[in-house]
Amino acid sequence: MEIINRRQRMASLSRKLRRENKTVGFVPTMGALHEGHLSLVKEAKQMCDIVIVSIFVNPAQFNQGDDFKSYPRDLTSDAALLAEYQIDYIFAPDTREIYGENFGTCVFVENLTETLEGAARPGHFRGVATVVTILFNTIRPDYAFFGQKDAQQVAVIKRLTQDLGFDTEIVVGRIVREESGLAMSSRNVHLSEAERDAATSIFQGLRAAKIAAREGERNAAELIEIVRRKIEVESVAKIDYIAVVDNETLVPIDRIEDEPVLIAVAVLFGKTRLIDNTILNRRQ
Repeated sequence: MEIINRRQRMASLSRKLRRENKTVGFVPTMGALHEGHLSLVKEAKQMCDIVIVSIFVNPAQFNQGDDFKSYPRDLTSDAALLAEYQIDYIFAPDTREIYGENFGTCVFVENLTETLEGAARPGHFRGVATVVTILFNTIRPDYAFFGQKDAQQVAVIKRLTQDLGFDTEIVVGRIVREESGLAMSSRNVHLSEAERDAATSIFQGLRAAKIAAREGERNAAELIEIVRRKIEVESVAKIDYIAVVDNETLVPIDRIEDEPVLIAVAVLFGKTRLIDNTILNRRQ
């Protein structure tokens, strides 16, 4: 396993791998790796000849400077973990390597980025789309692996990939959960014990809504209330949003029909903001 810090070196290696007809799988991360990330690494290992994992805490997608500064960083620990999975390369550039001097170009995906997380975190998806474009141009992967927990990000990246003509297939990995049902997240380390217990209410609400849909509930407003009631019993929980939207366009819907539907949730527990979701449709 080789750790690469220079963008030019990464691009040169990418060209070499393409000449050798190697199938390249790419797992973009911001480090602080957990089982959710590792499930994507495992899938990439099964599908591809070469696996590249990026570790880059992207300042452009943070709205608050304190949030960026407090984001956990431990490249040594992350590298040791990835070595166990025998990946081929870690791309771990610093900010100057990615954005360079006098950087002035941003990528903005219309329509998908103004709601949900986009409304709560203005500019977030512009930062995501910009850095993913840079990484895709540098690495030129055949497959890129993203987690379903960040469902809106998945929709944005799929649209970006299609619109800009990247020859990369987006592979979406399932949400990996703790035994309690809490979705794996790098932010979970900031939860107190009481907050961690309370945060399981998100999964309980999503599960209750999914069961209701299976039993015939089609009204989106009622499904939202089912989730809300489960979460609101926790005094430390402050709901940001609960939304029922089309899984691809993220347009709010009133009733569940045949197309996949996303129930997306964001909740604050103390100072820690968590997101989660589930997908359902009539065929379930």
